[in-house]
Amino acid sequence: MKIKEILSVLEEMAPLAYAEDFDNVGLLVGDQNTEATGVLVCHDALENVIDEAIAKKCNLVVCFHPILFSGLKKITGKNYVERSLLKAIKNDIAIYAVHTALDNHKEGVNKIVCDALGLTKTRILIPKQNFIRKLITYTIPENAEKLRNALFDAGAGKIGNYEDCSFNSKGIGTYMGNEDSNPEIGERFEFVESDEIKIEVTFEKYLQSKILKALFKNHVYEEVAYEIYDLQNAHQNIGLGMIGELENPMDEKDFLLMVQEKMQADGIRHSTFLGKKIQKVAVLGGSGSFAIKNAIQAGADAFLTADLKYHQFYEAENQLILADIGHFESERYTKNYIVDFLRKKILNFAIILSEENTNPVKYL
Repeated sequence: MKIKEILSVLEEMAPLAYAEDFDNVGLLVGDQNTEATGVLVCHDALENVIDEAIAKKCNLVVCFHPILFSGLKKITGKNYVERSLLKAIKNDIAIYAVHTALDNHKEGVNKIVCDALGLTKTRILIPKQNFIRKLITYTIPENAEKLRNALFDAGAGKIGNYEDCSFNSKGIGTYMGNEDSNPEIGERFEFVESDEIKIEVTFEKYLQSKILKALFKNHVYEEVAYEIYDLQNAHQNIGLGMIGELENPMDEKDFLLMVQEKMQADGIRHSTFLGKKIQKVAVLGGSGSFAIKNAIQAGADAFLTADLKYHQFYEAENQLILADIGHFESERYTKNYIVDFLRKKILNFAIILSEENTNPVKYL
């Protein structure tokens, strides 16, 4: 099995197109055409993790955080990033990062936290914007079903919990071909009026080339008429953060103690208790201070995230409890999820969970 075959499975789990623009995801180091010897899944691809990969004969390290985030002009081993990269390159080890591609997935980082806390009725807290496009095309009735199904197979027509969604309307199409034309209906220089079906489908924008390939391959016309529009609709199944509900309301302190136990947090910093029950809970793994207002607007009783600064706790505005549970802690089960996914998709191959704890934050 080549590394690129494993990468295709990882993209199925977390499409790179889901990642935020600022992020650096995908294959960071290595040749995807190399034969894979094993996969080591970790949180951070630090030097000790690369040592672990060498010891366990894994030449692909799948990490959550990208070890290579911003541009490098030199790789001399002067810091922890460069030392990790040098060791990986010297030992022919590829590094692949998922980060916000998995953050934004409906089954990703934040759903993992919700499941750990027993939250139900979950939905995306900040749905992704500018990610949906619409295709409009026209064909004869005899071709409509085949064409529509081909577009569905290419990924079009998915809206929330529904698939194979389209809108179809009848009309009259007109055309006249010149001397170089080869019309499906009628003859050259003949003015043709033909019954047509107008087909409208939405799709995630990163699928556009695949959608158009299906359109051209399955359309009967020599010249395919089509239109593509960017939509303002938010994508309800892709985005940052998640909100859900506890089965039973809990006292504030009891709730945070439960969170501390479930997320194995050594400590939780939180805003002032409000003397209210906690039932609706928003979560955002990693640094999530930017989503405080979103959590309030969504009616959350508590918002769990990490890396909150002193003044940001004031932004609770006595409307909800802000809880900083730790960056690593809020993402701690992510590598387990990746391992489980890969093991289900790739049988009889070494998929190994890293034993290294790469949390840089320690508590007394």
